[in-house]
Amino acid sequence: MDENRARKVVDALRDRGIHAHLALASATTRHGIRVDLLDGRQALWDTDGTAGLEAQVMRDGMLVGFVPQIPDSENFTIEQVIDAIARTDYDQPIARQRKTAPPPEPALPMEGGFFRRLMDGLR
Repeated sequence: MDENRARKVVDALRDRGIHAHLALASATTRHGIRVDLLDGRQALWDTDGTAGLEAQVMRDGMLVGFVPQIPDSENFTIEQVIDAIARTDYDQPIARQRKTAPPPEPALPMEGGFFRRLMDGLR
């Protein structure tokens, strides 16, 4: 996933109250989304460079679950990616997609502060 697309997804998820962050997958070429789950786990979305949308669920650097590749997700729009991540239920080792997303929580602040505002103005 390119950086701008990943940043838009993170911003939209944070607007829904989901603890999402930009994840750098390698050097500076691949970006993904890290969702911090409330029990200490992290879901790493789309950091492997494949076309489809999937995630690894990690705790303390160990794989404890995963989200299988979502069918036809290689053609998802940004809005569909946001919806798919928001609808994911991580309660089981093999996560599943809920029919609908849970109600949004209060929005979280945008990450990056002054530096991000400065960089966004230069792009």
